Amino acid sequence: MKMLKILAATAVVAAAPAIAQEQLSIATGGTGGVYYPMGGGLAEVINAHVEGYSATAEVTGASVENMGLIATGDADLAIGLADTVFQAQTGTGRFEGQQLEMVRGLASIYANMVQIVALEGSGIASLADLRGKRVSIGAPGSGTEVNAEAILSANGISYDDIDEQRLNFNETADALANGDIDAGFWSVGAPTSSILNLATTQNIVVIALSEAELAAAQAADATFAVTTLPGGTYTGVDADIAVLGVPNVLVASSDMPDDLAYAITKAMFENIADLQAVHPAANETTVEFTMSATPVPLHPGAIRYYEEIGAAIPDRLRP
Repeated sequence: MKMLKILAATAVVAAAPAIAQEQLSIATGGTGGVYYPMGGGLAEVINAHVEGYSATAEVTGASVENMGLIATGDADLAIGLADTVFQAQTGTGRFEGQQLEMVRGLASIYANMVQIVALEGSGIASLADLRGKRVSIGAPGSGTEVNAEAILSANGISYDDIDEQRLNFNETADALANGDIDAGFWSVGAPTSSILNLATTQNIVVIALSEAELAAAQAADATFAVTTLPGGTYTGVDADIAVLGVPNVLVASSDMPDDLAYAITKAMFENIADLQAVHPAANETTVEFTMSATPVPLHPGAIRYYEEIGAAIPDRLRP
């Protein structure tokens, strides 16, 4: 009997895996944007280069929802627009009265461009032309919705002035193609697959904001920066267009162990070519961009990596 017990124990030991993988969840966005492929690329980097951990990118409603997932511990990492991340960490804006002080930055990874798209022949050529029209302002709980509301309200347009629809990127593109809406907001890295696909079957226009409209939005939200959507990004959109840009931030909870935050940050930057191969937006993922664009304090583990490589860390980014 003793021998049988020993043999059984030996069999169990032999069948056990050598190293248990701890699962990490990365909250991203919809499949029609950039968050999901970027999150998937980061998951691959973690799987290959962070020992003992396995990561998976999760489809979500994007920025606002993602901050809640970090707060509840239902996501270990998340991507969010800088303005949404700042509001969550400070308990302002959409997060008034529910400060998520635990939100910490690991890096700023690229800048979104707020792209307002309509079809040729829609009669929409300016922001003011959206009045009375059916407009997708982004998925509920998304950074796109936050950006759309900020831009519209800064320029005297409320939801009472439009027929607002809360659709994700793929739904917005489909609704435009089907004639169910007149225009849609995207706050996403360019190019993005949903607009690329739309432009292959429809003649699209990207609405340019005037200098006064750009300035009004910046005055209302300091995380907005004016940037350029290069001509040729989408079929039929040949001219450069000045648009508002917003950094995207990779965040974690302050509860994440310092060693893990360090390992993830180090693995991402040391294998940045792997992310760039997934999406060209990762060409913007630099230490310099992180130091200039991150709106909340960095995680101590990330700070350890940045100090190790000699980066100058602004005091505002230290917890």
